[in-house]
Amino acid sequence: MNRGRLITIEGIDGAGKTTLAAELLDALTNRGLNVKLLREPGGVPASERIRELVIDPALHVSARTEALLYAAARAQLVEEAIDPLLAGGTWVLLDRFIDSSLAYQGGGRQLGIDAVRTINDFAIRTAWPDRTLLLLIDPQRGRSRSHSRARVPDRLEREQDDFFERTIAAYVELASQDPERIRRLDATQPPDEVLATALREIADLL
Repeated sequence: MNRGRLITIEGIDGAGKTTLAAELLDALTNRGLNVKLLREPGGVPASERIRELVIDPALHVSARTEALLYAAARAQLVEEAIDPLLAGGTWVLLDRFIDSSLAYQGGGRQLGIDAVRTINDFAIRTAWPDRTLLLLIDPQRGRSRSHSRARVPDRLEREQDDFFERTIAAYVELASQDPERIRRLDATQPPDEVLATALREIADLL
């Protein structure tokens, strides 16, 4: 049996990751692929518990603790879901993965990309994405979209513009370092155009 593919979707809040993930799930399923959509942090029970901690706006969580919690949730997701699914030939779509930590904690929290990469290398072992779709959008526009949702903003969504500017800068740096894996998408385009671009960027994997 052929091993499945791991496709991750990245970007700041409000970039349209969840919308693209759902549309890609339908598009790839319609092409006859067995596809599973998961989210981060979360996806399996233990990781969902960690998610509750890390996004709770009522808690004070230090930057290093935050990075370690995300890595812990990721390690559990890889062991319990991602590795078995890929081994069984299933394609996995992930709404966020390791690049989120590299950008948010490495860049946004200013812990350093290399330091955060080290703990995440330990967490995911060999489960690196086959392709990462990076949705790029101006921080203020992304925040406007995010704040229009009918729910209470989580702990990270309450950060200021400079935090998101550092996060986007880290994402762009990561894409520049690994352009074969990380493909940039203009998140300001209509959803159907974003989907079409995403499908072109993973066409060689199909």
